[in-house]
Amino acid sequence: MIAAILKRLLRMVVVMFGISVITFLIFFATPASDPAARIAGRNAAQETIEAVRKDFGLDRPLYVQYGLMMEKLFITRDLTSFANRGQQIVPTVMAAAPATLSLVSGAAILWMLGGILTGITAAAFRGRWPDKILMGISMMAVAMPVFWVGEMVNLVTQNRLHDTWAFSWVPALGYTPFSQDPGLWFRSMVFPWLTLAFLYIGLYGRMLRTGIIETYQEDFIRTARAKGLTGRKVLLKHATRSAIIPIVIMFGMDFGVLVGGAAVLTEVVFGINGVGRLTYQALKVLDLPMIMATVLYASFFVVVANAVVDLLCLLIDPRMRRA
Repeated sequence: MIAAILKRLLRMVVVMFGISVITFLIFFATPASDPAARIAGRNAAQETIEAVRKDFGLDRPLYVQYGLMMEKLFITRDLTSFANRGQQIVPTVMAAAPATLSLVSGAAILWMLGGILTGITAAAFRGRWPDKILMGISMMAVAMPVFWVGEMVNLVTQNRLHDTWAFSWVPALGYTPFSQDPGLWFRSMVFPWLTLAFLYIGLYGRMLRTGIIETYQEDFIRTARAKGLTGRKVLLKHATRSAIIPIVIMFGMDFGVLVGGAAVLTEVVFGINGVGRLTYQALKVLDLPMIMATVLYASFFVVVANAVVDLLCLLIDPRMRRA
């Protein structure tokens, strides 16, 4: 077990190192790409560009530049933005992380519970009206863009019906830290959670339903039925347990990617200054230090989420331990 954990940690380090090198080279080693010219701004004089190149150490070999940037990012933690002079990268990312974690964690609980309930119910009533209704709603959820759903939610809760008894409790757009006001934090996150979870509930529900129906064709299901087990036990203890493994694997990928910044559309619509919005702003101005920090932040969560998923799969299905 310890050897497996150490192997996973080593793989994590290798993946993050590779991502950092690729990201660095894209911005610094791409032909006709001059970071000093981007920092100096448009129509800057050559003397200004040369001064910027010297001040930021861009006149040194690439491996030296990479080493200095990694040192400032992970050791001294004093890496500053190229676009906003004096802005500390690490504190800025750490300040944005709680908002993204709050958004994705709450939405993840909702979409897993909703997706599992939807998939199991639809499979149990296959071909009947509960199945048709749930799958129709799931198809709508998958087809609707997140930003559109968020805008419609804001139109109702922040504008048209905000002064009614149903939505008067909804606070203004934005993020309130949990430590500052837990009640306001919860109320401000309810509709962002629902908006982000809506798509995944439909997606996970459809996948779980399909997996359960396919599992019913397996020999061990026929054996369980032959032993006289009730339909409920066969569904929940055998079919769902096997069919949920792909859902858990997909959840790890989705959760890691969203925490890493892929929830940017939801953050923008609801005015949440999270990592996704921070990355989007950095990409607009090609702020390399901020981009590298957020990319490494995202890669860390993706790798960790996948490691946790591997362990969960071993607990759910003992057959995988022999693989």
